[in-house]
Amino acid sequence: MYLPAKYQEFAQQYPEIFNLYKELGTKVRESGPLDESTQNLIKLGIAVGTNSRGAVMSHTRKALDTGTTKDEICHAIMLSLSTTGFPNMIAALNWANEVLEKARNKK
Repeated sequence: MYLPAKYQEFAQQYPEIFNLYKELGTKVRESGPLDESTQNLIKLGIAVGTNSRGAVMSHTRKALDTGTTKDEICHAIMLSLSTTGFPNMIAALNWANEVLEKARNKK
C-alpha cells in the first residue's frame, strides 16, 4: 500500500502516537455495521468536504482496494457538488483521477 513520505516520517518520529492513531481508526471502523467499501466511500466524501488532496487520494486508493468501481468513486465525489461547490468537486475529481490513472496503468 502506498504511504506518503510525510505519513511515514510521522510514524517514525512519533511511533506511539502513530500506533494509537491507527488503533483508533481500526476500532472506529469495527464499531458499526457498514462494510469496508461503504466506509471508504463515506471517508472519501468527508475528504472531499475538507478539500484535502491527500485524503481524497488515500480514500480513492482504499476504495479501489475494496472493489469499488471508478464510476462509484466518481459518483461519490459528484454528490459533493451541491454541498461543497463546483470548484471543490472538480478539484476532488482531478485528485481521484490521478489515482485512478495510476491504477489503470498498473494493469
